[in-house]
Amino acid sequence: MAQADIRPGTSLRAALTDIGRCQLLSLAALAVAAAGTLVVGALLLLPVGIGFLLLPPAAAALRRISDRYRDWAARWTATVISPPQALPPRPAPPENTAGRHRQARALLGDEGFWHDLRWAWAEPWTGALLATVPLALVEYGLFGAAVQPFVWRLLGDGNWYAFIPVDSTPAMLAALLLGLGSIAAGLTLAPATLRLHARWSRRLLAAPHTTELTRRIEHLAGSRADILDVQAAELRRIERDLHDGAQARLVALGMTLDEATRLLDRDPPAARALLHEVRATSQRALQDLRELVHGVLPPVLADRGLGDAVRSLALDSHLDVHIETALPGRLPAPVESAGYFAVAELLANAAKHSGAPEVRIHLSHTDGALRVTVTDDGRGGADPDGSGLQGVRRRLDPFDGTLVLHSPRGGPTTATLEIPCASSSPKTSSSSGTD
Repeated sequence: MAQADIRPGTSLRAALTDIGRCQLLSLAALAVAAAGTLVVGALLLLPVGIGFLLLPPAAAALRRISDRYRDWAARWTATVISPPQALPPRPAPPENTAGRHRQARALLGDEGFWHDLRWAWAEPWTGALLATVPLALVEYGLFGAAVQPFVWRLLGDGNWYAFIPVDSTPAMLAALLLGLGSIAAGLTLAPATLRLHARWSRRLLAAPHTTELTRRIEHLAGSRADILDVQAAELRRIERDLHDGAQARLVALGMTLDEATRLLDRDPPAARALLHEVRATSQRALQDLRELVHGVLPPVLADRGLGDAVRSLALDSHLDVHIETALPGRLPAPVESAGYFAVAELLANAAKHSGAPEVRIHLSHTDGALRVTVTDDGRGGADPDGSGLQGVRRRLDPFDGTLVLHSPRGGPTTATLEIPCASSSPKTSSSSGTD
């Protein structure tokens, strides 16, 4: 079953959560600045030898903090920044002084280390200040809405709130309204601020170009092998389904027709019964062929596009499925097919393993990519290396797509997939729910 998704309480909780995340980013900037200062101090002490001993632990601390920021960006905004397999492994603590010297020299030649250091010096002055904007609006609004109404008489004639001199009841009410507006502005800006912060962090924290190029070559080589395996398996499946299903029925149909032909002159009633059987067999063979074609490319997907195809999945599910779509017309057929089967797998996983009564699916096309988010309110703890999710990743690999899973114990579970693609229409259509 599918329904429209209108839950103001959920949006308010999400906005408050985003404000808390902005607060966390503003405080974490202190740790970033401290780690960057330690690394720079170690670099300055290299000429006297002490820096070789201090640089490895300082660089390891900086790496831990930058990895935490990458994880936050992925979980909060589904922005993937240098996945772990795209970066050199985090260095292990050396066992002796000679090992520290070797590790320090290796760090000096590591592009990823210099990227992290550049980010550590820019983050407190850019990203942290950006995160404080909605936070400051909310806190200043709370002062106007929750403090001014009670203390304005005690503060005297010099009490101002923004551009309002709060010296009377009407002025206090104006300050109250201005404070509420400031709170609303801060809550509204928080999600956009987090997305902007994630994009800024990706520009600074993304893996070096050489690392990305090497990873890309390895990824394409692996994807090509996976595609060949998947194609071979799919051809075997189609051949098996044809052989065991429609082909077997068609062979039986031909034999029945031969028997009916022999009986047509001497036993017309028996021949008529066999012809009825032929008709039933042909209908079953046609149904087998339709099911086979549906497994390759569902007709609703070919005729009406990804949004309506996902709605058909929702109607077939026993879960309470809420769908929001904002797709600009039709997308390339291979992208729609990959997105459809990925959603089908995620919905099946939610039905089998999550124990959730409802699932929320959001489809959109932003920044030249199809983005699909599937969220359930089940028990959480999904295994990112499970066969189902690995199959989804293999399906996305040929398109350079990504799948980000956030599934803490106790839930909820959110799976976000992105597939780079161009739309066939600049006009965006948006709808909520299904018929």
